[in-house]
Amino acid sequence: MNDRPLPRQAVLIVNARSRKGRKLFRRAARSLKAAGVEIIRSHAVRDPAKLKVHVCEAVADGAPMVIVGGGDGSLSSSVDHLVGHDTVFALLPLGTANSFARTLGIPLDLDGAIDVIANGQRRRIDLGMIDDDYYANCATLGIAPLIAETVPHGLKKILGRPGYLAWAAYQMLRFKPFRLTIGEGENAETLDALEVRVANGNYHGGTEIVDTASVDSGQIVVQVVTGTMRGRLAWSWIASVLKLEARKGTMREFHGREIRIATDRPMPVSIDGELLATTPFTARIARAVIDVAAPASATP
Repeated sequence: MNDRPLPRQAVLIVNARSRKGRKLFRRAARSLKAAGVEIIRSHAVRDPAKLKVHVCEAVADGAPMVIVGGGDGSLSSSVDHLVGHDTVFALLPLGTANSFARTLGIPLDLDGAIDVIANGQRRRIDLGMIDDDYYANCATLGIAPLIAETVPHGLKKILGRPGYLAWAAYQMLRFKPFRLTIGEGENAETLDALEVRVANGNYHGGTEIVDTASVDSGQIVVQVVTGTMRGRLAWSWIASVLKLEARKGTMREFHGREIRIATDRPMPVSIDGELLATTPFTARIARAVIDVAAPASATP
């Protein structure tokens, strides 16, 4: 935890192509001002590729706080640029799954998230890394990258999370298991895998899946759904959603500061919902590298 208060000045940057971004941008700016947060500059970004440009500019100009509104991909692409700086990162969860907000205990409604920014506390957290790329919450191999690669943008925008889950069920029919190697040298272990989650936080796809992960544990968690039958992956997800003890029998977990991951064929890696890497890679934890605006009473 950080004893310093949250700043009262901020730059607001919203991905206007996120599910709720364009609709809520002006309302967010008004509500933040009413809550006592002075907005130095605000940007509604229609091209998501330019979002990080505005984040970089805000940090370089010494903004006390940067508020980013968008989905998990927008938030994750922003955190790299705050490492090594005193700028606080705050978020408005405007996406579909909002896994990072859930991990931090931030309310998913706009007013609740703004209340955290105005009245919450400054919290120092870890970030995950895939090779040299920082990320916020969870990177995955398996079905999630296939979904991210193929899901129609309009489906997510119109139907939200139910549409995303329906597309996931459809893509399950195309998915093939793979051979996974964890570690290197004589300590390496190879196993059959259906899905891999490289977690800094405990939520994935809007569901609490990796309950042993935490943003301030100092460790990365690699959770592997083992086996070769696609039905086992579906059962693992169902058991996890329902918090059944049986879920633990479908997976293995590996914990550490740095873990090498390879597959029998090059596979795409979804980093907080965006396809940004391929196997093999090294997963790392970056210990206590950024400050975030977190709820005052919750410590997830």
